[in-house]
Amino acid sequence: MVNHALTEDQIAELREAFCVIDKDYDGVISLEELESAIQSLNEHPTRERIQKMMNEADTDDDGTIDFEEFLSIMTTKMKDDVKEELKEAFKVFDRDQDGFISAIELKDVMINLGERLSDDEAKQMIIDVDLDGDGLVSCDEFVTTMLASIH
Repeated sequence: MVNHALTEDQIAELREAFCVIDKDYDGVISLEELESAIQSLNEHPTRERIQKMMNEADTDDDGTIDFEEFLSIMTTKMKDDVKEELKEAFKVFDRDQDGFISAIELKDVMINLGERLSDDEAKQMIIDVDLDGDGLVSCDEFVTTMLASIH
């Protein structure tokens, strides 16, 4: 089994979801089963869109989605969701909304969260995340560092 950086509980939950979608219990999701699952969520994409989704997930081009392919696509979706959440978190620290977090902004937010930081501690935290050495943390640097710390 491929390592998808998921916990056993997450894999078990995704296995359950897969089994719900796999209506005929043949171990793969067909185009019709995918279409039915999407429609059950009150979504109504075109047949072309559903075929495109199938093609993106069906990496072995056999016309179906097996559990490994399902895990892969769901892992990607979960990572995308985390990235969006991290971008929103970045905005909290980017007080002046200039696209960067400075040591001063970091210190101010941390104080508001009840965490006292010295100037040197704030500067060191910025240095630790500042991948390009400009003394500021961009959104990309923030997301990259936080994702790395999760894994």
